[in-house]
This record gives sequence, structure tokens and C-alpha cells, in this order.
Amino acid sequence: MTDVPFSTLGLRDELLKAIDDLGFESPSPIQARAIPPVLEGRDIVGLSETGSGKTAAFTLPALQMIDVHADEAQVLILSPTRELCVQVCEEVHRLGNHLKGLRAVPVYGGTPIDRQITQLKRGAHIIVGTPGRLLDHLRRKTLKPATIKLAILDEADRMLDMGFREDMEDLLGAMKADHQTLFFSATMNKQVQKLIQKFGNNPEEISIKGQTKTVSTVTQTYYEVRNRSKVEVLTRLLDMDSPRLAVIFCNTKRSVDECTDALTARGYAADKLHGDIGQQARERTTRRFRDGKFDLLIATDVAARGLDIDDVEAVFNYDIPQDPEDYVHRIGRTGRAGREGRAVSFVFGRDIYRLQSIERYTKQHITRAKIPTQEEVEGKRADQLFELVQSRLEKEVSRSYRHYIDRLLDQGHTATDIASSVFELLRESLGREGEEIIEDRPDYNPNKDRGARRSREKGDDRRGARGDRGDRGDRGRRGDKQGQGKKEAGMATLFVSLGKAAGVRPSDLLGMFYREGKIPDNSVGRIQLFDRHSLVDVDEKVAGKLCDALSDSKLRNQRFRIGPDRMG
Repeated sequence: MTDVPFSTLGLRDELLKAIDDLGFESPSPIQARAIPPVLEGRDIVGLSETGSGKTAAFTLPALQMIDVHADEAQVLILSPTRELCVQVCEEVHRLGNHLKGLRAVPVYGGTPIDRQITQLKRGAHIIVGTPGRLLDHLRRKTLKPATIKLAILDEADRMLDMGFREDMEDLLGAMKADHQTLFFSATMNKQVQKLIQKFGNNPEEISIKGQTKTVSTVTQTYYEVRNRSKVEVLTRLLDMDSPRLAVIFCNTKRSVDECTDALTARGYAADKLHGDIGQQARERTTRRFRDGKFDLLIATDVAARGLDIDDVEAVFNYDIPQDPEDYVHRIGRTGRAGREGRAVSFVFGRDIYRLQSIERYTKQHITRAKIPTQEEVEGKRADQLFELVQSRLEKEVSRSYRHYIDRLLDQGHTATDIASSVFELLRESLGREGEEIIEDRPDYNPNKDRGARRSREKGDDRRGARGDRGDRGDRGRRGDKQGQGKKEAGMATLFVSLGKAAGVRPSDLLGMFYREGKIPDNSVGRIQLFDRHSLVDVDEKVAGKLCDALSDSKLRNQRFRIGPDRMG
């Protein structure tokens, strides 16, 4: 942010009112330096990193020059992706909220073109689109370039990298020679220079360079975590700090699916984005996340490119990215607009070398952190519960439950015992049963463990290596069990996405397995009940048949998922 107020930049009152409504106090460096020359009618080249506020830097002057009484296209904004088109168009509507009659339309592929044609014929003042779909409209004559006064290329370097050079040249070449052009890019390379030389009119270059490639307001840490412990460690970190909105990045679509399933099964409000999800569903998910309808967004890099949400408090690199530049893009999702943010990375084994490459690239040190123990998580949750009750007591207390308290006191219970019981019930309703992980052990040494892992990969001592993981019996001490000790040979562990919080008892599971699953007697072994899920050992010969038979069943009148336990 700068010390220059928005009121000194020459913006009209309607725009200043919208800026005030959104809570912006002062412009970012790119906004302060770019807006005045654009309002003077000059071409500019804005070199600025992601998250620097460049969208408002070109949106505000574009809105300033719009004549809302003219039913024609006056501003054309080119963006590299569908997601970015939607986000830029939403920013246009937010900043132009007080301009009565303003019409802005996003135009991109993957959606019906007829609807876009209808919107364009109505006379959209600002058109935000991808080069390919805009060129399609140009050929259909539904886009009339003669009326365009201002053309804006958002992330010009990315559009060129994506192969849009000819499309961009055709679009810019179809406009009048006296139109104004703004080039915004994170980098200045030869392709960008050629485009500027060909279509720019003596543009002024405005370069905003940070001291580092990452945002200074983002705290960066990493944890050494095995693949099979990632979900448990992630949930501990989420329970410790409870970020309002967080993005969890995975390297593959499969990893996104598995992480999302694991988190939702444990009761977290999560959804996902990756390339196999349809465009409309992706837009809906992004909108719901921005509106706070769920807390955790699990995504691949491709799906999350251009994700522009200011309130993301934390980014988790569930898988460390291959490319250091992807790391920069990921953690750029948090710590935006001067806010503080956190970036957490999970690494193990050779991942540490990738992390070192990232540190060299960003010229910043990433601090190693210790995985919080389950006891520390429980303590933090107890503190949160205490603060919750304390804040309620400081407000006006409802008298509707006083007679229940009086009845308990009459039965001889002390006020302390009653309060302790209520606290325990609240903790159980808000809490989640944790699992033991090998990283919890006092003698755990990741360097030594890597050697053991290499031996296992060579086929040495497979039974002994399994023992290092900790028995299911040991981990089951936190849940209710039926059966004795370790999982027996020939048994498979099934995961059921309902547990004690849903009122599930071992007898419920047994009855359903034998009655609806129609499996032979003595096919069920240990049953472990946790807060939001259950683990059941069954004869491996009937495990697949049982999952199929119960796929549409209900337990305690609730739908559930059942399948092999992936943590096993």
C-alpha cells in the first residue's frame, strides 16, 4: 500500500464510493502509478507480480471512461483463462457498483455461445474474454471492434505462452488505430516486447519490483511428513489454527480426490477443483468458496490458476510442487492486499531437495516446524472452547435452561461437576478423534526412517517394516473396539464414514454387515469407533462383496461411504 489516497488519482465520485464500500484505504504501488497516466489517455506497460492489485489498476480507469448511455462495447479486456475472465468481470461489477446502467460481460469457451451473443447484442460496455472466443465473436461480427476505445491485455506473457499470439494480433489489428492499449504482464520477454512494439503507441513502462518473489506478509514453514500421515497432520494443523479459508494444493487429480474424500469423511467443509471437473461446476465451486460456503478448497495448479480471493488465510502444499515458480503462484493465493497469510509445505525424502531449490529461487528461508502432538491439539481446542463459553457468559444468558440446572443441583450434583460434563459434551461434539502417527514417536528420526524405507523398496523385511507403522490395535486405543489386539491374518480393514458422533455402536455395524451384507458368520473382526468414522476388520474374501452390497445402504438413517481403509 502507499500513502497516496485514492481521492488524489482523479477518479470520479461513484468509483471512490465503491472503493470506500470495499474497504480499500489507499492504492497499491501499481495502482498509484498506473491510474493517472491511463486517465490521461496514454498507453502503458505495467510489470507487476500476481497479487499486487493490477486488476483494479486497469479496471478503475476503464470504468472512468465508460459512457453508460451508449449501448456499445467501449472496453475490451483480454485474459488468459476462463477463471480469470470471471474474476475480472466480478471486479468490474464490484468497482462499478454505483455506475447505474453499467453492463459487463465475460466471454470464454466451454459455454454456449448463443447466450453470449445475446448479451453482446444488448450492448455490453465492457467485454472480458479469452482470445480464442473473442476472435470467434469477431468473425461472427457479434464483436464490433470499431467502437472499442480501450484494449487491455491482462497477463500478456501468459497468453503468449499459451499460444494466443496470432489471436491477440488479429483482435488488436481489427481495432481503430487511435484506440488506447494497456499491457499488463508479470515478466518482460521478447514475445511481449514484440507485441508492444507492434501495437503500442509510445507506452510508458511502469515496473513494480518486490525485494523477493514471495509476499513478505506470508509466513512460510514446512513439516517432514510421510505420505500416509499427511491427512492426520493436515487435520491437526487445521484444528490448531482454524483458518477461515484455506487452499490445499496437490500435484495430481487423484491426490485431490483422495485428500478431499479424507477431509469430508472427517467432518471438514471441503470441496475440490481439478481439470476433470466441468467448467460450470468449477465456477460454482469457486463462487461458493469465495462466499465462505465451505472452508477448504483442494486443487491442482491448473485449476487454481487465476484464483483471486483476498480472504485466503492459509495455503497448504499437500504435495510439494515440481517447479519453484508454481510454489510462488501457490503461496500468492494468501497474504494478499497487505493481509497476513501462512504457507505450509509437506515434504519427505527427496522432496527436501525441491524445497532447497524453492529457497534458492525465492531467496527466502523456509522454516522447519515440529508436528503438533494430539495432546497439543486437544489443549488448543479446549482453550477455544473455554473462550467460546466465556464470550457467551459475557453476553446476556438465556434463562430457558436454568430449570435443568436446578434439577441437577437438586439431585446432589455440584455446579463444578455439571459444568465439567457440559464442557466434555461440547468438546466431543466439536472435536475429532486423532490417530497415532509414526512422527509422534520420541525416537522418530526422518533420516534413519529414509534408510528403512529404501530397504523396504528393495524387498527386505516386509513384515518388520509394517511393524514400524504402529499397529491398528495401538491406534485403536482412542476408539471403542470389539475383538482383540492386532488385525488377524487374512482380514481387510474397511473404512465407514460414520462414527460415534452419529450415534453408531458396534452392534449397529455388526447387524448391518451380517443382515444386509449377507456375509458368512465369523467374518467380522475388530471394530474401532472414532468420532466421525469407523474401522472394521472383515474377512478379505468378502470385503469387496460387502462394499458393493452396502453401497446404497443407510446406517442410523444416514447415507455413508464404505471402502478399503487407505490409511492402513
